[in-house]
Amino acid sequence: MNRWTGKASSLEDWLDHLRKQPEIMANVTHWHTIPAREAKTADLPADLHPKLIEALNIRGIERLFTHQSAAYRAVRDGKHVVAVTPTASGKTLCYNLPVLQSLLENESGRALYLFPTKALAQDQVAELQELANIMEVDLKTHTYDGDTPPTVRTAIRNAGHIVVTNPDMLHSAILPHHTKWVKLFENIKYIVIDELHAYRGVFGSHVANVIRRLKRICKFYGSAPQFICASATIDNPGEHAERLIGERVALVDNNGAPTGEKHFVFYNPPVVNQQLGIRRSSVLETRKLASLLLKQGVQTIVFARSRVRVELLLTYLQELEKGELGKKTIRGYRGGYLPKLRREIERGLRSGEIRGVVSTNALELGIDIGQLQACVLNGYPGTIASTWQQSGRAGRRQGSSVTFMVASSNPLDQYMIQNPDFFFNRPPERALIHPDNLLILIDHIKCAAYELPFEEGDRFGSESLTDMLEFLVEEKVLHRVQNRWYWMDQSFPAHNISLRSAAQENFIIIDRTEGSRVLGEVDRFGAPTLIHEEAIYIHEGVQYQVEKLDYPEKKAYVREVNVDYFTDANLAVELKVLHVDREAQSGSLVRQYGELTVNAKPTIFKKIRLRTHENIGSGPIHLPEEELHTSGYWFSFNEEAAAGKGTNEMQCALLGIANVLVHIAPLYLMCDPMDIRVVPQVKAVHTKRPTIYFYDRYPGGIGLSERLYEVHDELVRQAQSLIASCTCLSGCPACVGPIEEVGLLGKSQALELLGEARAVL
Repeated sequence: MNRWTGKASSLEDWLDHLRKQPEIMANVTHWHTIPAREAKTADLPADLHPKLIEALNIRGIERLFTHQSAAYRAVRDGKHVVAVTPTASGKTLCYNLPVLQSLLENESGRALYLFPTKALAQDQVAELQELANIMEVDLKTHTYDGDTPPTVRTAIRNAGHIVVTNPDMLHSAILPHHTKWVKLFENIKYIVIDELHAYRGVFGSHVANVIRRLKRICKFYGSAPQFICASATIDNPGEHAERLIGERVALVDNNGAPTGEKHFVFYNPPVVNQQLGIRRSSVLETRKLASLLLKQGVQTIVFARSRVRVELLLTYLQELEKGELGKKTIRGYRGGYLPKLRREIERGLRSGEIRGVVSTNALELGIDIGQLQACVLNGYPGTIASTWQQSGRAGRRQGSSVTFMVASSNPLDQYMIQNPDFFFNRPPERALIHPDNLLILIDHIKCAAYELPFEEGDRFGSESLTDMLEFLVEEKVLHRVQNRWYWMDQSFPAHNISLRSAAQENFIIIDRTEGSRVLGEVDRFGAPTLIHEEAIYIHEGVQYQVEKLDYPEKKAYVREVNVDYFTDANLAVELKVLHVDREAQSGSLVRQYGELTVNAKPTIFKKIRLRTHENIGSGPIHLPEEELHTSGYWFSFNEEAAAGKGTNEMQCALLGIANVLVHIAPLYLMCDPMDIRVVPQVKAVHTKRPTIYFYDRYPGGIGLSERLYEVHDELVRQAQSLIASCTCLSGCPACVGPIEEVGLLGKSQALELLGEARAVL
């Protein structure tokens, strides 16, 4: 066999071959093999309809996995259920079986399926339709989303047995027009919520309120539906489901699905500068491993954490195949691509026409993309739950599979790569939502009032409803008549509320290379750093330069260019403490939690050369300041800890500690590292002491910084341990940050400051 390009007879043979390659294995810090596991099964339920049994048998299903059987029984017993098992374990049958059984028993019944994305919804309709065709029953299953034609919408409202939609459509198109959906709401028996773990943070907090509105309308029409939820593995599935739907749930987590052998390889790029602790670029090492797999003929998915990295890796990997072939067989996939393009890529993966795909976490959810054999993660995805989800996209049909996790130089990646036991032996993170966030709650109370008037004694969340209704009366959007509150404003509230962010407007990107076409979109928080004027925006491997950013109109105009660099922007941040809600002493540190205002202004952007990633220039950014009112947690060092340290020394020590903390904080949160921000201050305005602040990057906060306040002691302990165990001399990107940022003594000063602070912990 040719050393790398010869085809091995199987993935196992190729992995055996890989193990004999010293230039690869020198960088492998841990090779974990999860053995194949036999299925655990149970008999088909005795009360299952004969047609349903026959349909299952035709599809080769003669017994159920244990979790499918347990979920079916719990639903039939009238309980709200959450089924929690890994990717590709057959969760779909946990809800399809009881729903189909119910519809076969009562054809006037109805069910509503909620999926976080359109792609998942379309997958589900195909699955249900196939079962209905086999059973030869008239089961009307339809997706109801933004792409559904108006003529079809009427038919779905009147006759759809199973309506498959997403929370955004439920929020803006179904609930506000519930009078057109009387058949659904009078007869609804089941509400299915799949990919429950996706409903966290701001999105989850919004969806919890949409479900409150949904239950309110169901009650108005005399129905009390059961909820059937399905989730990938998280640490608190029962608690999360209960907070989301506001009901007690039965937890089903006895996974009985078989799995093929799975190899999980931790790969740390080689050190290229021992003195500075600098490693070879994780993007370039990811390219190398993915290239080896693709040349071997192994269908591969590559996950990257950002849009820019996706497009960089796509550009590099498409160079493997010359000309159009590379662009057809290796594709990118991320939010911001238009729906038609994404559907085309999903079909290509299922058919095998596409051999490789580079994706953000948009493909992390259970969209059917067929049988992939290999997964390469460019950097730690940020949470244990996401890592298992992404890894689970390979080897979905019981075959062997391999996942490579290529560490970047940031402290979290280096911590995970050097502590594999932490990853393999720790439960996944908790999913956090904060449905009673005042900004989110008040928006949904407006929507609920538009849908049905509120009455004295009504409940909506745990906050005082009467106070909020009276506030809305003062704002002249509600009108009170005796003990009822009616909507009186001219506007339609749901149209102005995005579930995906606490800020309403997305920026549209318009390509003016030839004519004018919409290329994609960016959320309001990402716009100042991604699409400022002169930024290089990469889409499907093609570079575009932003010629003009029309900030008031939320439009960026771009033109195709061919340059050898990409851009990265800096933000300047100012904080002001408005109110302290909680306070505690931890050794010589005082920690507090409360409300903040954050003023952020983009300042400069850097030009970074492709492939070598060297800095080749910079330029200013002229954009307005953004103000954010949010919640935060901060801790201050006392005078003794600061004694004898000059301003510059303290600045370097605080910056070093902050660099570590911002990367390890996501270990305790089920969030993207970008959802939480950290800012060090040598002399805080409100205490005059050296202080490190964390804040939620969303208006009003979503509970992330409060959780960090609670695990403060462990957080500080982990930071000290990570810095002390790093092998660099004076500081590096894997601990306190590069020497250019923290100085030659940054590492020792950070350790000294933490040591003094923890001396009495």
